[in-house]
Amino acid sequence: MAETTKKLFSQEMREITRSIHNKSDTMVNAKLGVTMSDDAVWAEGLLVFYEIFKFLEEALERHKDSLIGDLLIPGMTRTEAFETDLNHYLGEAWTDDYIVRPEVQNYLKHLRELEEKDPYLLIAYIYHLYMGLFSGGQVLRAKFVSLSSVDKSDLAGNSVTSYGELSIGTLKKDLKAAINSLADNLDQETRQAILEEGINVFKLNNMVIASVKGVDVVLRRRLLKMLIAAVLLLLFILTLVFTTTSNNSNTVLEADTDNLKNTEL
Repeated sequence: MAETTKKLFSQEMREITRSIHNKSDTMVNAKLGVTMSDDAVWAEGLLVFYEIFKFLEEALERHKDSLIGDLLIPGMTRTEAFETDLNHYLGEAWTDDYIVRPEVQNYLKHLRELEEKDPYLLIAYIYHLYMGLFSGGQVLRAKFVSLSSVDKSDLAGNSVTSYGELSIGTLKKDLKAAINSLADNLDQETRQAILEEGINVFKLNNMVIASVKGVDVVLRRRLLKMLIAAVLLLLFILTLVFTTTSNNSNTVLEADTDNLKNTEL
């Protein structure tokens, strides 16, 4: 009998969260969609996750001497990159009146409780959030650049999704290898707890994504532009029809006049 291949822990993490992950992706597209090209909306997206990544990176440092520290992949940290981008979009004084919104406070409260209860449960957040940033962050950034008028060669405001000479593929490969190796040293109870906590990762992500501001304003502005464009198009068509009808009427009138002159002759 052939030996059954053991599933990698990273594969188990992906499978247990597949349903809610898909719902989360749908929500991101519905919530942000075409508004992603607006600087204010992009900055809001950065702002709601800034504190989360900052906490996780501080936790990685606090527990660097445990197995959790194995997940600190070189080049992975993003706190400084978040701050650089937020300075770009919001101005360097943005922290002066910055208040962490309730949704993010609740997220952080949950993370602190997990760290106090069992720091290994933070592994679910470290893995899913960084893998999401490696892949999803690149997709969102590409959409932002393609829909906006920013210079595609300008890296200003693009620090979070830029990794210098490191490739996204390498980062993802290294993080997967690290978590699979780490999981081999965990007992079954801890492994299962981490897997189940992965579902909460996306639930909490959805809550903070829902708090992103400015989307409705951008949609209304774009709807107004579309209405103006539609009105202008309608006026153009009506003008074209009127001009064509007028020309045809003049042609008929000229023909009737010529016929009348011929009859009189």
